Amino acid sequence: MPMRPHFPCKAALFALAVASLAGCASTPAEPVPFKAVPQARVVQPGYTEPGSGLVAVDVRRERSHDVIVRFRDALVYIDGEQVTDLMNGEHAVFYLSPGVHRIGVSTQFDPVVEMRFTVTADTRYTNRASVTFDDDHRIALRRVAQ
Repeated sequence: MPMRPHFPCKAALFALAVASLAGCASTPAEPVPFKAVPQARVVQPGYTEPGSGLVAVDVRRERSHDVIVRFRDALVYIDGEQVTDLMNGEHAVFYLSPGVHRIGVSTQFDPVVEMRFTVTADTRYTNRASVTFDDDHRIALRRVAQ
């Protein structure tokens, strides 16, 4: 059986075509600022009002391109009380007293995921939490640095 001759030029042309197409790939867009939760969706307004001796805690719902989780609302709880819900790319600032609080999140499909969150006025630490979804589309909450 005759063998087909191998042409290294075809492989080189293919590699060149792929490299040139890769150069045409779009660059990522600039990050978009988080939108504040509309006041109409705040269930417990006392947590979102600044006051003397209170520290701002920013809870952000990270953007997702995953259609399965993109349009789910993430319910947010402070010390066991539902305060608001966050949609894709939104954030809420809560004013809490220094000390340990419980911040929790859930969806209509997930149980409440809660974490102990130490609120401090010390500027060396951040008072920011991030709401994300994992590969199984389950909600997650973590404390993040500035």
